[in-house]
This record gives sequence, C-alpha cells and structure tokens, in this order.
Amino acid sequence: MSDSDSLEIKEMGGAKREVREEPSEGQSSENQPIKPSVASSSSIASSYFNNKVSIPEDEQHPIFSFRKLWAFTGPGFLMSIAYLDPGNIESDLRSGSLAQFKLLWVLMSATFLGLLMQRLSARLGVVTGMHLAEVCYRSYPRIPRFVLWIMVEIAIIGSDMQEVIGTAIAFYLLSDGKIPLYGGVLITIADTFTFLLLDKYGLRKLEAFFAFLILIMAVTFGYEYVIVSPDQPSLLKGMFVPYCEGCGPDQILQAVAIIGAIIMPHNIYLHSALVKSRDVDRSKKDHVREANKYFFVEASIALFVSFIINVFVTAVFAEGFYGRNVTDVYDTCVKSGSPHASIFNATKLEVDIFRGGVFLGCQFGLAAMYVWAVGILAAGQSSTMTGTYTGQFVMEGFLNLKWKRWMRVLLTRSIAILPTILVATFSGIQDLTVMNDMLNVLMSLQLPFALIPILTFTSSEQIMGDFKNGRFMTIFTGLLAVLVIGINLFFISVYVRSLPDHWALYLLVSVLVLAYILIVLYLIWFCLVTNGIHFFERIPTEHSPVDERAPLLY
Repeated sequence: MSDSDSLEIKEMGGAKREVREEPSEGQSSENQPIKPSVASSSSIASSYFNNKVSIPEDEQHPIFSFRKLWAFTGPGFLMSIAYLDPGNIESDLRSGSLAQFKLLWVLMSATFLGLLMQRLSARLGVVTGMHLAEVCYRSYPRIPRFVLWIMVEIAIIGSDMQEVIGTAIAFYLLSDGKIPLYGGVLITIADTFTFLLLDKYGLRKLEAFFAFLILIMAVTFGYEYVIVSPDQPSLLKGMFVPYCEGCGPDQILQAVAIIGAIIMPHNIYLHSALVKSRDVDRSKKDHVREANKYFFVEASIALFVSFIINVFVTAVFAEGFYGRNVTDVYDTCVKSGSPHASIFNATKLEVDIFRGGVFLGCQFGLAAMYVWAVGILAAGQSSTMTGTYTGQFVMEGFLNLKWKRWMRVLLTRSIAILPTILVATFSGIQDLTVMNDMLNVLMSLQLPFALIPILTFTSSEQIMGDFKNGRFMTIFTGLLAVLVIGINLFFISVYVRSLPDHWALYLLVSVLVLAYILIVLYLIWFCLVTNGIHFFERIPTEHSPVDERAPLLY
C-alpha cells in the first residue's frame, strides 16, 4: 500500500477509526500534520452547521483581501464573548472600584495573552482539521484523558453558573424585583433552547445574532461610559503605565483576578472547533497559511472590541465608585428613591453586578440602571449559548460521543441551575454574588487543563507539521503559561487560607491539592516527552507519546 494513498484502520481508545493519508503533491509525509478521521472531520458540520462557509478567491488582492477576511469573520467574535461574560464584567467593576484606573494595564496585558492562546487554538483547528478535545482523545491515555475531560466539564459548568447568575440578576433589575431570582434562573432554560434554534437558519445568521449581542453590550456599557465621563488622562496613564501606585493586598489580588477571569480554559477548546466551520483546503499549505493569517486578524479585532467594552465597565466604576464610602452611597440612593437602597445600608461598601447596577441608578438616574441590566442580560445570554456549544464539542471530542443538542443543553442547564436556584430561593442575591466569587476561583483551577494541552500539540511536529510553533514562540508562550498558572495558583492559595479553621477541611483540601498537582505535573511531563525532551524514561504503553503506535502518528 503506497504512502500517497493508504487506507488503514487504527485503534483509538478502544474505538476503531478509518484514517486516510493523502500528502499533497510535492510534499513528503514526514512533515505533514495529522489527518482527522472521517467522522471527526465533519462532526462540526453535521452537529451544528448545515454547510461550511466557502472562501472566495480574490486574485486582485493576493496579500490581504477584505472579502476573504469577511468570509473568515465569525469564529473569533463567538470566542470573544467569553471575554465579556458576567464573571469578566464583575471583575472589571471591582477593578475600577478598588484601584481606579491603575489596573487597566493588567487588563490589556491579560487580553493580549489571551490572544496568543486563542491564536494557538485556531491554528490547531485549521492545521489538523480537529479541535483540541479530539486531539486529546487521540493522544492521552484513557485515564488521564478522562480526568482531563472531567476538569474541562467542571470549567464549563462553573462558567455556565456564572452566566445563569448574571441573567437572573439582569431580570431582577429590569423588573424592579418583580421577577424573583429563581424566576430569572428558570427563564434561562427556555431562552437558551429558543435561541439555539437559530443555527437551523444558517451559520452566518447565527454569527450575526452573536454580533448583535456584542453590539448591545458595546452600546449599553458605552452609554454608561459617556454619562459618567471618566478622566481621560488618568485612563490612558492606567492603561499604558505598568505600575500601581499606593496599591495594597486587595488591589494585587484583584490584578490576579483579572487574569483569571480573562483567560477562560474552555474557550480554548471552543475556538479550535469554531474555525472548522470554514472550508479550508488543508492539503494546500498556502491555503492553511492564509486561513491562519485571517483567523488571527479576525481574533485580534474581536478581542480588541471586547477589551474596549471591558475598559468601559472599569472606567465607569473607577470614576463613579472609587473613593466613595458606604454612608455617601446609601444617602444618594435614598434621595433618588431607589427601591434597592437598603443593600447599601451596611458597615462595608462592596460592589458586584447587582450593587453596581443599583449604584448607577442612584447616581445617574434609573435609565442608567436599566441600560446596565440590558448589557448584563446580553452578556449572560450570549455566553450561555457559546458555553452550550463548547460543552457539545468537548463531549464529542473527549468521549467520541454524539449527543443531540437538546440533551446536552438539558444536562448542563440542570447541573448549573440546581445549585443556583437553591441559593436564589432560600438565601438571596448577596449569596449569588458570593457564589460568583467561588466560581472565579474554580475557573482559575481549571486553567492548566487547557493551556498545557494546547502548548503540547501546537509545538509538536508530529501533529502540526511545518506549522508547529517556532522555538521562540514555544518558549515565550510556555513561560507565559507558567506565569499565568502560577498567578492563579497564588490566587487559589489566598482563597484557601480564608477557609474556616478545621482539620478535616484542611485534610480534604490537602488531598485535592496533591491530586491536582500530580495531574498538572503529568500534563507537563507529557508535553516535554511529546516534543522530544526526555528527562526520564517510562515503560511504553499503548498511548505513550514516545511510542510510534500512538494515534497521533497518522
């Protein structure tokens, strides 16, 4: 059987798959990226999109074509919604209320770091024709693969809960408390099923709907920015001067929280799948290279838009809330006749999505509160929908399991809604925001389970062929990943120290932390061995990265 046209059956995690190797003309098979299985190559189209978006030819503009950019536009904006979810919005407003404009440079740096990670994610999907979860299925042994899947699912469910909380608070504000919190939680069940039907009308219409939700966020939060009128020189100084004068432990922890909120682990899995919606001829290197270029440009534009919206939110509370005391805010709300003034009748001034909306209504009129609630509703609804897509891709990839979308939505919605609705029913809106803080810590914990795999596979010549990361990019992104993981682990350690002092609780936490560290060390070891760095040997197994029978080596 020849190298140029071979058909063979390979066993992958107990499932037999058909794989066809067809190196393009004039190229050896040695530096070819891996080929997806027949099933996986069309999974995104069969599960979500009736057809892929074709890429037009534009010979008059060989270097850069706006027609081609328009054809590639879509996946990056869907991906960018994760940078605008309610968890990020809350991180923004806390940053402004605690440090004024002084942490904007952290927000900008974290967004740039996120762009680098999204670039790797998109390149993996374009070059291999498979998304990150599918590549993980074909590379990791069964037990580590299952653990990795569980961790990613936890991240998806945690993000889902944040989005449910944001949506419930938005309905509560818009109805002046007439829609109870548990009612807002229940509404998210119906609206998610309703909006997901949009993809039956075509991929481009679905992407246009997501773009419309981003536009709503830009307009609503931009409106708040205009009426508050932040000090522009201070804003620019905070954005471009990497220094936080007079900052204490609270501001430093908030800087760490910004990084943890911006880079969402499951979003890396999502982006690698979304790019498969474009019809790219992977047998031609110039087409793959072109797709990588346009997807990077599109992602840059999308994340720039998300960064501007995040700056709007941060600046609003940096100008309007920073330096205020609880008595001042409470008196302002009482004078304005706000029905929610009582939440500021406390000994300590705190701010979150709910209190932030109430404050804007007290300070700048009820219209500001309602506009804020509309923006939060758009953020929660859009990120809920993309989270559902992510869950579908991850389940299909890691388990080779094809569930109907409504079944997937029902499962994840139920897991996310049950604890949220219990808190909303028996406690109150303050406890919902406390749950949001815990979920931010949870998301930080899951970050290595996306960063390490994406660095592993995009740096591997066996997987990416000639499109693997260069040495500089590998070292640079590797150091950045280590930095981000270290910062998030520091954030988690601070949170653990705030737990109640009980030996059983500390024992449980110690066991979980040890297991967590061992899993992360395994992923790092796998990354080093896969990329040819052998510090120690291991007995070869069926899926060993050094074993030539490993399913990566098509």
